[in-house]
Amino acid sequence: MKKILVIALAASVALLALLFGVRQYAYSILYKPSRDMVAPVEPGVSAQRVRTSDGQSLIAWYAAPQAGQPVFLFFDGNGGSPEGSSGRWLQIMARGAGFLAVYYRGYSGSTGAPSEAGLINDARAGYQWLIDHGYRAEDIVIHGYSLGSAVAVQLAAEKPARALILEAPMTGIDDIARQYGPGLFPNIMRDTFKSREFIGRVHAPVLIVHGEEDRVIPFAMGEAMFAAANEPKSFIAMAGTDHATLVRDGVYTHVFDFLAAHPAE
Repeated sequence: MKKILVIALAASVALLALLFGVRQYAYSILYKPSRDMVAPVEPGVSAQRVRTSDGQSLIAWYAAPQAGQPVFLFFDGNGGSPEGSSGRWLQIMARGAGFLAVYYRGYSGSTGAPSEAGLINDARAGYQWLIDHGYRAEDIVIHGYSLGSAVAVQLAAEKPARALILEAPMTGIDDIARQYGPGLFPNIMRDTFKSREFIGRVHAPVLIVHGEEDRVIPFAMGEAMFAAANEPKSFIAMAGTDHATLVRDGVYTHVFDFLAAHPAE
């Protein structure tokens, strides 16, 4: 009997170690932070410090909008860094708009380590920073790309905004894991970013843009998110565009056309 108990205990420990290893592997795939803090070089862009309610200090790149133009509250993908998005910033500023790009805990000089709950708290902190600096809800466009789309959806489900812009959105990390990962993978993931459960709570106008050649987040997930969104909403399918070329291929033409059709109240 004692030998059986020892064997059972050893097997349980081995199983826990295996599950922990798989979970850590999943974590390493989900979050790919660039930890270096880089100063902006684009004219009119500054690096700000944004404080979260749980004591983290985040890096955020900021450019003020021209009078009457919106400010984008932007959330990047799982491997994003502010210095890697200069084309995005230039296209936003060329239209006179501004942006606050919040870099999650553990990313680009921000303190802490990423988690789903942490990233949502970071999003709330970015929104509050804008409110504290004199912006109204109707000035703010919540804007997320890839993993950042899931952060943006959850924030927009809580906070009013002029619009919600989703580039290459997912229905959930668990759905992606079921498609690409082993059968056990979705069942042990702690951070699942189930955007499909939040999009119906968003009451701002919603624009979803997805590349038809996306090989990272299936195009069908963008369609599913659009189907679940409330009106007013619009869906743009970008032919020949993959996950990483939305900005290059003209996403901001669609974004500003959508905002023109849905002016601030």
